[in-house]
Amino acid sequence: MTGTTDRAAGPRAYEAVLASIEADLRSGRLSIGDRLPGERTLSEQHGISRASVRDAIRILDVMGLVRTATGSGPKSGTVLISDPAAGLSSTLRLHVASQHLPVADIVQARILLETWAATAAAVKEIDAPSLARARELLSLMDDPALDREAFHDLDSQFHVLLSSLAGNAVVSAMMESLRLSIMDYVRESVTTDDQWRPVARTLRAQHHGILDALCAGDGELAARLLREHIEWFFSETGS
Repeated sequence: MTGTTDRAAGPRAYEAVLASIEADLRSGRLSIGDRLPGERTLSEQHGISRASVRDAIRILDVMGLVRTATGSGPKSGTVLISDPAAGLSSTLRLHVASQHLPVADIVQARILLETWAATAAAVKEIDAPSLARARELLSLMDDPALDREAFHDLDSQFHVLLSSLAGNAVVSAMMESLRLSIMDYVRESVTTDDQWRPVARTLRAQHHGILDALCAGDGELAARLLREHIEWFFSETGS
């Protein structure tokens, strides 16, 4: 409503909206897929300006907790979603860019997560859809005509899929966010086709070895191959 002033704490008035949504999610009054009230309603409910409400919505969007769309209909407005990797990766990317979080440390964290996930996943039987998707991704990456950009996207999907086999949602989200946070560095690490071809050949062979070890239920071997695979790429490319 026009002229509403923030009764909440000054420049952080938007935190009233964030705290309210968190409380409603915890209590079950809100759930994924629900639409948030409009700006005017939230402004009046929390005694803050509509500008502060918009700040809160923007923050929730960056955090991967809402999707906003204009117009009318079931998909319009601000709808609650849950995409934790998006929020984590956005934050990590900025801190990596600031050089406060070294790429080498992100890589080490990736190794810790992926090797743990491989060990945990090996004691389970890989479900048919996941196995089919993993093999499909490898088949697509095996195409020698595939360009570097497409290869990196498929490679990312393959690693995230492998980490998801452990069945730990937090590890899966963290794994995806770590990969997204340094994706630009990976893409820029090899800039010519002559450099890329031998690298791609090695990566393809390594991918097949990792999946074979997981399918055989050998988590220790899969974890070792994953570590060697990740360390080799970053040492070879100087990423």
